[in-house]
Amino acid sequence: MSSTDTASKPVTGIWWKDLTPYHWFVFTVACLAWLFDCLDQQLFLLARNGAMKKLLAPGMDVKLYGGYATTIFVAGWATGGLIFGAVGDRFGRAKTLAFTVLLYSVCTGLSAFSKGWIDFAIYRFVTGLGVGGVFGLSVALVADSLPEHARTGALGLLQALSAVGNITAGCIAIVLGNLEGTSIEAGMSWKYMFLIGALPAFLCVFILVRLKEPEKWVAARAEGKLTGAKFGSYASLFGEARWRRPALLGMCLCISGVVGLWGIGFFSPELVGDVLERSLKHEGVTPDKIAKAKTVWTGVNMIVQNIGAFCGMIAFTKAAQRWGRKPAFSVAFLAAFIATVGYFQLFNGKGDIWMSFVMGFCQLALFAGFAIYLPELFPTRLRSTGVSFCYNVGRFIAACGPFLQGQMTVWFAGVNPSPEAKLAAFRNACGWMSLVFLLGLVVVFFLRETKDQPMPEDAVPEK
Repeated sequence: MSSTDTASKPVTGIWWKDLTPYHWFVFTVACLAWLFDCLDQQLFLLARNGAMKKLLAPGMDVKLYGGYATTIFVAGWATGGLIFGAVGDRFGRAKTLAFTVLLYSVCTGLSAFSKGWIDFAIYRFVTGLGVGGVFGLSVALVADSLPEHARTGALGLLQALSAVGNITAGCIAIVLGNLEGTSIEAGMSWKYMFLIGALPAFLCVFILVRLKEPEKWVAARAEGKLTGAKFGSYASLFGEARWRRPALLGMCLCISGVVGLWGIGFFSPELVGDVLERSLKHEGVTPDKIAKAKTVWTGVNMIVQNIGAFCGMIAFTKAAQRWGRKPAFSVAFLAAFIATVGYFQLFNGKGDIWMSFVMGFCQLALFAGFAIYLPELFPTRLRSTGVSFCYNVGRFIAACGPFLQGQMTVWFAGVNPSPEAKLAAFRNACGWMSLVFLLGLVVVFFLRETKDQPMPEDAVPEK
């Protein structure tokens, strides 16, 4: 893990040129693991309100407990990221990835059989454990397996393809919404969403049979046994200044994006649903048709938002390759702030659905940056650990985001608020919370630029 300290040559040409069939296999498996991970995340968001209405006792606030469920899920996500990131560095990316996919798939399916709030919350937490491990493992697997010239483009596309999982979830919601009241009992589509979320478990078969550990990791692990280098060690990550600083800065960078997305952006289905319900009530539409329309249009919103996300992540990847990681992050954080405030203040009906595209473009563009930038901060022996720490530890803070957003909505709404007052309070709470994107803008100033620089293991170790 020591060679030169010189900068690598700038990447030119098409990144996928000269990839072998096995490179494509590794890339495909990593992408599918993360894509299905995101599918399950979005199915939860789309099923959340329906599940709360069926599982909560009369009089319990659906939005408030929906926020609690999200908090529990995100807390599990953070915990799983910390655990499985380190496990992946110590015992291998491939084996650990297979286990995490199996974990989140099975527990997503079990969520459909929940009898009440408590067992639903338990399934959500365990699902979060599996979900949390996948990102760091997939990113480290691609970073260590593919050639240097392909890394940035491959990681950017891996993250962009996560939007395909999100879009698929939206399509599933639309189909199930149209089946409600006919093939599916009204108000029960949430169960079918969770059952569909169990299907990625079959991916584990392909991971276990064909996927090998990256040669770079195998060589580093063998060398580490001779030198005593610690793999997947948080003591090493924080005990050495050269890794501690990027770990802490990377964590703060991700906190801004993750809180912004999970505490604000992914509550767009609630806004769309409330606005649509208000509109349909004024038109005299019957309650059963309103419920069906809300399910369909929250699915449409999810699709539009994630088409924007896909475009935003591809745009960020190109910007990071051309101008560098820091300029791309600076523009993206500022754009995410403006787009989020604008969306929650101005969205008023079906005709404004284009705003979902803009917000998705700006918010999710940041996540391509996380996939590209984070593995460039850590050596092979700490890559999965460092990436997972940065990307996931902030979720302990992000887990408070939905709770805070719910409480702020209650505060702004006052005592015995009307539906209009509740909606206005929800808009204002999301607007104030959007300030978190400006934290990321500040953090960017302290980051180091990694464009055209070697991966850390290529640097001469500090004495």
